[in-house]
Amino acid sequence: MANKVLVVDDEKAIVKGIRFSLEQDGYEVTAAYDGEEALTLAQENQYDIILLDLMLPRMSGLDVCQQIREFSNVPIIMLTAKGEDMDKIMGLEYGADDYITKPFNILEVKARIKAILRRSRRVEESVEKSRIVQAGNLKMDCDSRRVFIGEREVNLTAKEFDVLQLLVFNPNKVYSRENLLNIVWGYEYPGDVRTVDVHIRRLREKIEDNPSDPVYVHTKWGVGYYFQA
Repeated sequence: MANKVLVVDDEKAIVKGIRFSLEQDGYEVTAAYDGEEALTLAQENQYDIILLDLMLPRMSGLDVCQQIREFSNVPIIMLTAKGEDMDKIMGLEYGADDYITKPFNILEVKARIKAILRRSRRVEESVEKSRIVQAGNLKMDCDSRRVFIGEREVNLTAKEFDVLQLLVFNPNKVYSRENLLNIVWGYEYPGDVRTVDVHIRRLREKIEDNPSDPVYVHTKWGVGYYFQA
């Protein structure tokens, strides 16, 4: 089956170019031109990945991303005309998995999409079907990619789940920020290690009772992060 992509941008020429190029590669593409339309489509349909512009009419890309994260962990790549680091960090804070700065080369966009989809498949294939991992109060259903703290389900983004899964399956092994960036995001990822810090902080906020005194995801100062239940 073709991978389904939602492309959200108010510049119709950009959407047209992305759509044409992706459809040439066999993707099934849906377009939205404002934030409210994008959110409605994301609520009513299942997509494999979403390309989401930061500056949108009717609802900003950040608000759309944040609201999508309330019900879905679909990978989201933010598209932004701004190059400031703060915009990239804000996108990650609101739940985006990756970002691309305009103007971009369509080949880069396709490479990022393929890398994210490839990593998702690799993670799924490497985990035994319907395998459930229990560590203290934390439970991971690796088949459905769901996480629970006690009876409460925790809604993680795709990258947050990938980071947690890597750490859980390798307890007490300390991963440097560079290692986590290379393993989870891939060697071709152009971002920096702050991406890892943002995701670890968001992960702790979701799974820890007291994020400043974590039970599960610990920091080895000057080295990196590790999991201990």
